[in-house]
Amino acid sequence: MNIADIRKQFPILDQEVNGNPLVYLDSAATSQKPYQVIEALDKYYREYNSNVHRGVHTLGTRATDGYEGAREKVRKFIKAKSTEEIIFTRGTTTALNTVAASYARANLSKDDEIVISYMEHHSNIIPWQQVAKHTGATLKYLPLQADGTISLDDVRGTVTENTKIVSVTHVSNVLGVMNPIKEIGKIAHENGAVMVVDGAQAAPHINVDVQDLDCDFFAFSGHKMCGPTGIGVLYGKKHLLENMEPIEFGGEMIDFVGLYDSTWKELPWKFEGGTPIIAGAIGLGAAIDFLEEIGRDHIEAHEHKLAAYAMDQLGQINGLTIYGPKDPEKRAGVVTFNIEDVHPHDVATVLDAEGIAVRAGHHCAQPLMKWLDVSATARASFYLYNSEEDIDKLVKGLVKTKEYFSNVF
Repeated sequence: MNIADIRKQFPILDQEVNGNPLVYLDSAATSQKPYQVIEALDKYYREYNSNVHRGVHTLGTRATDGYEGAREKVRKFIKAKSTEEIIFTRGTTTALNTVAASYARANLSKDDEIVISYMEHHSNIIPWQQVAKHTGATLKYLPLQADGTISLDDVRGTVTENTKIVSVTHVSNVLGVMNPIKEIGKIAHENGAVMVVDGAQAAPHINVDVQDLDCDFFAFSGHKMCGPTGIGVLYGKKHLLENMEPIEFGGEMIDFVGLYDSTWKELPWKFEGGTPIIAGAIGLGAAIDFLEEIGRDHIEAHEHKLAAYAMDQLGQINGLTIYGPKDPEKRAGVVTFNIEDVHPHDVATVLDAEGIAVRAGHHCAQPLMKWLDVSATARASFYLYNSEEDIDKLVKGLVKTKEYFSNVF
């Protein structure tokens, strides 16, 4: 399927914004949704809307089949051993908080260490800050190289026998860096630590094999991979999940409830209290079907090509600074930048007037902004529906932005 045919699957892209054809370059924040996903959600609500698991009527059975069928699609998508290891959550943030609140708080003490990096999203920083405050454990940061990458020598120098958690993003939402998760995880395990991976920017774009990575936990969101908002996944190794307590109680997660004590369902349902995110899971399943139809190898190769083209074209604009590795092979389809003497919000505002959607701000990564010595940046992020023509329009818009503010000041 070529780019033109792929774009036709996304109805939102066929519109004008401020009198210009929409150029959507903000997929790292949220991706757009193809007809296949929209229609799956519509069909669920129109034809078999019902609660799952407990009902024996036809609609309930169809809803349960759709919900649990989506879990199996997720299992195959990330190559987990069993659906017991697939927990549906509200998103990456909830998944990481579940690991922090359930596993870490129960297993860490004041002599222990948690290791993360400066490039982490706030969702992979704040939960560990809270664990450290609650348990007395020490929170440590992996240093970054000048280009924003992580050196394995620095990992070996930071992770010690006292380290109990190593939690690192697979792909940075700012720098586009693709971290060596398998190698970092090996170092973590050699020191007796558990490896947690923020996969929000990885799962939509590259092949993920959690067994090959040998990570202990892997978290990602549906809305960044053509699925609905409000649905995400926590993968965890079965033996770890079995020994963890739920953090939400009631509804679907119970087995038996007495007056003064209760027992929980088996995996994965003991972590899915209340009415689950049924439509979201079904929509995520449809998104996985769509991505598999396109082919993740094709998606990854396409984004590498776009990143290389964007780096080359943006690099020709005087006064524009690009953050992260210069080698496009070391980054995903994210390019973060600043124009000298122009605030990123002003950049985004002028681009929006041209119909070009980019993100501006700290990208929920304030420690990284401090490391970069900036208050904010602009970010263009690409996905399977973007083209080199979109980048050409971005470059033209940035040149116009630079000229406009040069004339103003």
